[in-house]
Amino acid sequence: MSLGLCNAGWEGLFAVEKDKMAFETLKYNLINHFSWPKWLPVKEFNIERLIGLYQEELHSLRGKVDLVVGGPPCQGFSMAGRRNGDDKRNKLVDSYIKFIDLVRPRLLFFENVYGFTTATKKKTKLKEKVYSEYVVKKLSDFGYNVAFEIIDFSQFGVPQRRKRFILVGVKNGDAKSFFSDLKAHKEEFLKSKGISNIISAKEAISDLEKRHGEAPSQETPNFNMGVYSSPKSSYQRLLRQKIEGLDLVPDSHRFTNHSKEIIEKFEYILETAKRNKSIGESIKLRFNTKKRDVTPLDRDRPSPTLTTLPDDYIHYSEPRILTVREYARLQSFDDSFEFKGKYTTGGKRRMKEVPRYTQIGNAIPPLFGELTGLVFLQMCEWRI
Repeated sequence: MSLGLCNAGWEGLFAVEKDKMAFETLKYNLINHFSWPKWLPVKEFNIERLIGLYQEELHSLRGKVDLVVGGPPCQGFSMAGRRNGDDKRNKLVDSYIKFIDLVRPRLLFFENVYGFTTATKKKTKLKEKVYSEYVVKKLSDFGYNVAFEIIDFSQFGVPQRRKRFILVGVKNGDAKSFFSDLKAHKEEFLKSKGISNIISAKEAISDLEKRHGEAPSQETPNFNMGVYSSPKSSYQRLLRQKIEGLDLVPDSHRFTNHSKEIIEKFEYILETAKRNKSIGESIKLRFNTKKRDVTPLDRDRPSPTLTTLPDDYIHYSEPRILTVREYARLQSFDDSFEFKGKYTTGGKRRMKEVPRYTQIGNAIPPLFGELTGLVFLQMCEWRI
């Protein structure tokens, strides 16, 4: 979202990110777009700690901030998960509300999974909680006019069928105008980018296929990186416009070293399974896998919603999982944006670490973020 807003012309004040790897990615790519306050260290920060240490400084920003954007962790609300109302990460919604209460920006933007509008089941209580209603009431109490919709990013030039709960709050205005303006300006925005509103997986990543060649990874020995072919779609040209030459090795385009057994399994799945659908029980039994989701992509349609687990997906024509760069393409990150930290992680560390695949799986598509930023500029009565 920060990348999209910066591309739209916004200047940031600061960003709150608790993970060291994710913050390093933000810092490397975007720090020059922020006028970071002297009272706040330029490093990763837990939002509760930030509020506790700098409450006075945050309160002093009232009347000085046009927009606050936030997307608290969604695991407790996701329809793909257990929907546990007692998930401690759900409490970060309250942190967002505390932050808004302190700063009171002119505009606010809140994003979460579409399951945010459905009641979560509490483990220890009979009562179910609908967090969207809770957030709307709290923000309305602060004097915001609030509206929300479920947005499918695949309708906005993003090659991924990704539905998200988007909420906007406005001081002295009509929040519903955000959504009407978003749709009114969509066609003109995508036309200016030279792309259509529906982009297939093949249009997004066919120039990154393994068959185009490999080169040894300088960053991680014993792995190979993919190389570019010539761009094969207007979408690929758009996301490559800030880089030059075909001899470059795309950032984070590292192939996984699959075993022979894994490759044979993926080949069978690509030959037999339905595309953009998780494999059925018969295939799971054949390969004795207990993994909940394994989905072969359809080359001719947008991908399903990307999660933070790269082995949830199989490339549409090659027996392998997607690379980080292919993940980024399906989220509309341009190729000049570089990712930092580990590629992936596992076990209990998944609850604490945010490596490259997770950074992308958690993101709002920057292309949508840019259109959002342009609409917000108009709502601020500025000139684009």
